[in-house]
Amino acid sequence: MAAKPRFRNPDNTPDPESPDVGAAAADRKHPVDETLPPAKMLTSGLQHVAAMYAGVVAPPLIVGAAVGLSGTELTFLTGASLFTAGLATFLQTLGIWKIGARLPFVNGVTFAGVAPMLAIVATTDDKADALPVIFGAIIVAGLLGFIAAPFFSKLVRFFPPVVTGTVITLIGVSLLPVAFGWAQGPNPAAKDYGSTTYLTLAAITLVLVLVLRRFTRGFVKQIAVLIGLVLGTLIAIPFGVTDFSPVTEADVIGFPTPFHFGAPQFALAAIISMCVVMLVSMTESTADMLALGEIVDRPADEKTIAAGLRADTLGSAISPFFNGFMCSAFAQNIGLVAMTRIRSRFVVAAGGGFLVLMGLSPVAASLISVVPRPVLGGAGVVLFGSVAASGIQTLVKAGLEKDNNVLIVAVSLAVGIIPITAPEFYHAFPETAKIILDSGISTGCVAAVLLNLVFNHLGGRRDDDEVTAPMEPGEEISESRTAKTAPVH
Repeated sequence: MAAKPRFRNPDNTPDPESPDVGAAAADRKHPVDETLPPAKMLTSGLQHVAAMYAGVVAPPLIVGAAVGLSGTELTFLTGASLFTAGLATFLQTLGIWKIGARLPFVNGVTFAGVAPMLAIVATTDDKADALPVIFGAIIVAGLLGFIAAPFFSKLVRFFPPVVTGTVITLIGVSLLPVAFGWAQGPNPAAKDYGSTTYLTLAAITLVLVLVLRRFTRGFVKQIAVLIGLVLGTLIAIPFGVTDFSPVTEADVIGFPTPFHFGAPQFALAAIISMCVVMLVSMTESTADMLALGEIVDRPADEKTIAAGLRADTLGSAISPFFNGFMCSAFAQNIGLVAMTRIRSRFVVAAGGGFLVLMGLSPVAASLISVVPRPVLGGAGVVLFGSVAASGIQTLVKAGLEKDNNVLIVAVSLAVGIIPITAPEFYHAFPETAKIILDSGISTGCVAAVLLNLVFNHLGGRRDDDEVTAPMEPGEEISESRTAKTAPVH
């Protein structure tokens, strides 16, 4: 088998992961650092935008609706998220100093922050103060995360798949009720809320997305959610539930005015909640960098992870200045890199350029505001359910044949699901504490980390603790089972 050529790193030093096969090969750029022809660069970058677009605009839509923003303000918030996602992607792909993994790594608004932000909105008396409180908490969490990045890269062993899988599953499960709410209509107080018309539109959209994912390939398959939203919106027009006023009222060119919703406010409980989200986000990004490094044949070492986390956290700290939310890696784009085998980070940087341009065009950002809530709800089932499914995929690697890990997952999921299944569970607690407790992601993450420390780190690890499953009818008693079974007195 021929040896791999030895590529050059971004700092022009030979890549130690590639064997040396001569001076000529050593001077060849790594595919990650190659620039492609302009046409291929732009179309491939646009494909990355298409794959992540629905994920970027969903969080501002959820939070903006909870705050009670008008269609115009919702368009502004969506555009701000697109703009800041582009800036964060630039930081990650192009990099400056020791900031940026310099991998084909797309950044955007993280889903992990949605549930805690909704909890902040719910516990804020004056909804006009909700976004400033959220932005203040994100700024602090981002700055603290930036300082902690090099240290966090050394603590990855405390966030194994049993922890990250539990948290990612909770993110998806926590967001599914939002999709169900969207499916019932735009206004919970309206008489037609939950009507058969709204539910039918949601179901049609869901079926469209599933059909596209099942019977199409390549680029069309990757943007199935986006196509489903477009087709669902067109189908909804005859039902009179599509509002085009946000597009007609939006400007062609605009800039996300800094602190458009007010100067940031700093509330301790909100800051703690978003710091927990930052830890979750950093854990996800670390796992994504490790996976992406393997896909592009440039393994992510501790230095690369630290630089990538600095880009994540700095992007998050800057984002609120332009009315954006916390930023993190988009795992679906890693799958796109694996599928297309286009490994150039400059392709993803081109995608970041598209995001910035879309954020500077309110008309482009307003298009998503046209989509009726039931249509969003149908697509949201796939979108948020996929997040939960990816968490389950991670848990498969967590070693659930061990009793310890089963207990960690069981208790952490139970703690995280409390705010969903029993919304009034913490009603007797102070309002500041409820901001954290009402976020199943935050409480579930803390529970998973602490339980993992207790069961898998403190006092030595017991790898021989296998799951004691109940016997099936007719199953013979094996020697190993009888040896572990306590005698009956």
